[in-house]
Amino acid sequence: MTEYVTVAGGCFWCTEAVFKDVIGVESVESGYIGGHVADPTYRAVCEGTTGHAEAIRIGYDPAQLSLADLLDIHFATHDATQLNRQGNDVGTQYRSAIFPATAEQDAEARAAIARAQANSPKPIVTTIEDDSTWYPAEGYHQDYWQSSGRSNPYCMAVIPPKLQKLRKSFAARTKSLATA
Repeated sequence: MTEYVTVAGGCFWCTEAVFKDVIGVESVESGYIGGHVADPTYRAVCEGTTGHAEAIRIGYDPAQLSLADLLDIHFATHDATQLNRQGNDVGTQYRSAIFPATAEQDAEARAAIARAQANSPKPIVTTIEDDSTWYPAEGYHQDYWQSSGRSNPYCMAVIPPKLQKLRKSFAARTKSLATA
C-alpha cells in the first residue's frame, strides 16, 4: 500500500529529480504547502508572499523503502543547514521542512533530524510543520527534469550534483544504477 510524505528542500524541480530515481518511490508531485493563501500560483510563491514552501509529495512503498531511509536521502541531497535558502534560491519558499501527516511520521522526522545533526558540524535548521493543505504545482512543473530541465542552465548546475550524491551514498537504492 502506498504511503505519502511531504518534504521541502529548496527548488521542487531539484528535489523531484532526486526522488524519481529512488527504488520504492512510486510517485513524486511538486506543489506548495505551509502557507496562508488558498490556491497559490508559482509566481506568488516565488515572490515569497504566500508563506508556502516549494515541496514534493512522495508516494512510496514502505515494503521497499522505509520512511527513515527516505528522510535520510532527503537530508543527504540538500543542505539542511541553510535557513530559508538552497544555494542561490533565497526565501522562506525554499526552506527545509518536513510536513508529517501522522504521529509516526512526526517521530521519524524528529529521528531523521537527529541523525542529520549527528553528522553535521553546523546546526540543522529543518522545521517540522503541520501537514496543511497541499496544492499541486502547475502542470509544467511536474516531471520537470525529464521534460525541460536538461535545457535549463539552472537545473543543469544543481540537479546532476544532487543525483551524484544520491548515487554515491545510496547506490543500492537508485533506479538508474539498478538498471545499469
